[in-house]
Amino acid sequence: MKHTTFKKTQLATSMALLMGSTLALPTYAQEAETATPAEGEVEVIQVSGIRGSMIRSMDLKRSSNGVVDAISAEELGKFPDTNLAEALQRITGVTISRNNGEGSQITVRGFGPEFNLVTLNGRQMPGTGFTRSFDLANLSSEGVSTLELQKTARAENPSGGLGATVNIITMKPLSQPGQNATISVKGIHDTSVDEGDELTPEIAGVYSNTFADDMFGFGLSFSHQERDFQQQSANIQGWQLQENEALPDLDPSSVVDNRTNITNAAFFPKDMNYGINDVQRERQNGQLVFQFRPIDAFTATVDYTASRATTGSNSVGWGIWNNFGANINAYELDENGTAVFADISGDDASFTASRNTTRVDARSLGVNLDWMVNDNLRLSLDYHDSYNEIDNGFDKGLGSSGQIILGSNQLESKVYDYREGEIPQVFVNWNNGTNEILPSEIDSNFSQFIYSPGRSDIEQIQLDGTWYNSAFDIPLSKVDFGYARTEQALSGFNAWSGLRGGPGFNPSFTQIFPDSMFVRNDTSGFLDNFDGGGAAMNPGYYYTFNFDEAIARQLQYITADVVGEGNAYSIDPFFMGAPSVSNVEEITDSIYVQTEWDFELGDYYVQVNAGVRYEETEVPSSAEVRVPQQVNWVAASEWITQFEDGLQLQDFTGEYDVLLPMFDVKVDVTDDIVARFSWGKSITRAPIGLLQGGLSFSGSPKIGARTASAGNTSLLPFESSNIDLSFEWYYDEASYAAIGLFRKSVENYITTTGQDRQFEGLRDIYQGPRWNEAVNALEAAGEQATDSAIYDYFVNNGYADENGVVTPNADDPLITWRTTQPGNSSDSKTVEGIELAIQHTFGDTGFGFGANATLVDGDVEYDPYNLEEQDPLVGISDSANFQVFYEKEGLSVKVTYAWRSDYVVGIGQSQGSSDNPATQFDTFGQIDASINYDVNENLTVFLEGININDETERGYGRFEEQFLFARQYGPRYTLGARYSF
Repeated sequence: MKHTTFKKTQLATSMALLMGSTLALPTYAQEAETATPAEGEVEVIQVSGIRGSMIRSMDLKRSSNGVVDAISAEELGKFPDTNLAEALQRITGVTISRNNGEGSQITVRGFGPEFNLVTLNGRQMPGTGFTRSFDLANLSSEGVSTLELQKTARAENPSGGLGATVNIITMKPLSQPGQNATISVKGIHDTSVDEGDELTPEIAGVYSNTFADDMFGFGLSFSHQERDFQQQSANIQGWQLQENEALPDLDPSSVVDNRTNITNAAFFPKDMNYGINDVQRERQNGQLVFQFRPIDAFTATVDYTASRATTGSNSVGWGIWNNFGANINAYELDENGTAVFADISGDDASFTASRNTTRVDARSLGVNLDWMVNDNLRLSLDYHDSYNEIDNGFDKGLGSSGQIILGSNQLESKVYDYREGEIPQVFVNWNNGTNEILPSEIDSNFSQFIYSPGRSDIEQIQLDGTWYNSAFDIPLSKVDFGYARTEQALSGFNAWSGLRGGPGFNPSFTQIFPDSMFVRNDTSGFLDNFDGGGAAMNPGYYYTFNFDEAIARQLQYITADVVGEGNAYSIDPFFMGAPSVSNVEEITDSIYVQTEWDFELGDYYVQVNAGVRYEETEVPSSAEVRVPQQVNWVAASEWITQFEDGLQLQDFTGEYDVLLPMFDVKVDVTDDIVARFSWGKSITRAPIGLLQGGLSFSGSPKIGARTASAGNTSLLPFESSNIDLSFEWYYDEASYAAIGLFRKSVENYITTTGQDRQFEGLRDIYQGPRWNEAVNALEAAGEQATDSAIYDYFVNNGYADENGVVTPNADDPLITWRTTQPGNSSDSKTVEGIELAIQHTFGDTGFGFGANATLVDGDVEYDPYNLEEQDPLVGISDSANFQVFYEKEGLSVKVTYAWRSDYVVGIGQSQGSSDNPATQFDTFGQIDASINYDVNENLTVFLEGININDETERGYGRFEEQFLFARQYGPRYTLGARYSF
């Protein structure tokens, strides 16, 4: 234990607790000499370990203004969390979204990642790619002292955190003089791994030291982690709404219609596919800190933070593609109009191989000058230059994200069946008279390559000051004030190859793919945690093939005149036309003033904070967009937009200003009970993707998915008026209970409206004279007018060129595009909820537990029965966390459970219809555990288990019966040691 002393006053106590929590180094670097208390001073014993970190977090919560929660370094180290997002989910009101089985981004009080601001030492951080959302999965906990979550408005904080502001506080060597160091080594075993290494390493370390009588300080932290794992999944890309008049007139024996809730429409799956994704990921983090304190009143800090996450994946998949109308042979609808069974002709079944390597680089260089000018004035100047860059073409052999699809359309029909189990089943009736295609019958459908890097830059300068009142006999304690200028620039680039290697099936192509290239696999062990998965699922087999070999064979056969014989494959010649380029800038100037008042009201000690922040923002945007020329029909189920050569430059500008007042009251009702009331306004700026200018058209406008979209630089930010009321009971040294009520009324809510538009020159082959001719001819011959049969009619009657491409005629009708654009709504929407938390330790037994729950409600929920456009609050859900621990005599054991109810991920599906269907995430609950044992004062060994209950992920559309995805990862375990010296 460490003993320190200080003179106890009301203000000094609060400041010491605050500074001790926010500037503390990780516990392994918190050793100090024992001091003897002087007369008149109060001895304070700082407890280490889990209990000590809980005390520090609790003290920070108690002493802060507004509603603040925190996690200190010891908890970060002894939670089995792989990154900062997973650590934050332990805080009341915080839930996380997951990517590849790990926490990625946070939702606070029902407000998703775009509504929460992440700062590093008080500096606004850029989002990942063309987004504001900072991906916390790319940051490890090494070098992090404290995670603070500010839930209420503060004039001094940068704006943008309507839900909350997360401040990541890193180590400062001068805050803990002397040499402090630790190094940890881990071995990670992911039970899902198949293609990668069964044991992957993680090494991390922290070092700090001070020199020249603590005038200079140096700190270094680093981590390197590798993880290999496998994701198994079943997916539907979207559900297509079919109005009653679009349903085919079938024999009543072929239809089971149970509709009662929705009677004017039905919903059918656009596809059904299954996949196995083998992933290798590396993550590096590092930070350098230099500090200089020539006098006690002045400190200069320079820090550089860098992270890199590289993720490579090789995927295989298999499945079917559907179109509707005359293709439907039989179906069964449930009470909500969802097809739980459908027999559909035409189109294809296929096998897919995909490859992608994505690298995310983040850098931040910061300089801070902190000067205590005199006893009454403190000034701070802070500057940082940061960026976050994502590159999905880091595979130098491929230069993009690539996919090749092989299969066949030689089938009678496909059957989708989701009447039993948790995984939809598929039956394909092949023309060969069996339920299984042979390798000799597989030919080329298409390949496609996508390259879409993005970068976000933030340059920010902040001047902050604090004036402490000693001149006036009033209860004003201090005045905080400041100015900031933030320049944010975001750029996005998108290039798409179009569909290459067909598209469409040609039996003559089978000659370039020998039977020996294909390997038959069964589905035993696949999605076996789901009812309906494993060896019993249909189809019970799939073929895999080598990605490199398939690409090389395909390109050599179909593009010999482009790449030349013997060349390695290169996708550069295959990108269609010029890529689109988007740029958005935000330039914000802000000023604030914030006051703190301390006084006694009767027997109660009261602290009041009041302030205001004013900001002006300008949003210039430029876009270089592709101009559509025509839409070609290139295969039965594939349509391609052909764009003009070159790009069209378009410029847009928007601007706005905001006034953000805030008011906090904290009352010490008793020595143990604190009551708080907060009111304030906060904002979240519009998603960056909605601000970019230009009108963009779908490059693959399939029937039912002819879409175009435009941005709007004049979007105003979401603006919320917030009310918080909370009561906290600190009844023991490391124990407390709290209840909080909150209400947020959001104005300027952004809604996306759509309208059907036609553009001169863009004509539609669909339902044109030739299309209708084909339908009439097929029906007259007694044949089913499926899209495959219509396409074959076009080819056989000379309406297609030698490559099977059908181009529009002048007598074809204009295409109707569903064109969407965002705008601000005049309506106000409200979210309200309750937060409950308890933390309790059982005396000196070593046992303790913590539990919290957040219940959220509001008038922004998604109504699945409403077929009109909706804009619900994405991410709103109830959540709960529970942890139990034991820590005594060098042994600490912790088990945690994180639960989240179902929630809306977003509006829209990649292949869904234009009726704004939702993507929803099912209820999720994960158990993690860790065991730490201190071999001696320097060495700790530990074992961690993540997702030890083998929880799976599942998503759906409007209703649970509208299956969208199921994912299975498996548990993973870590064995390691940590040495401090």
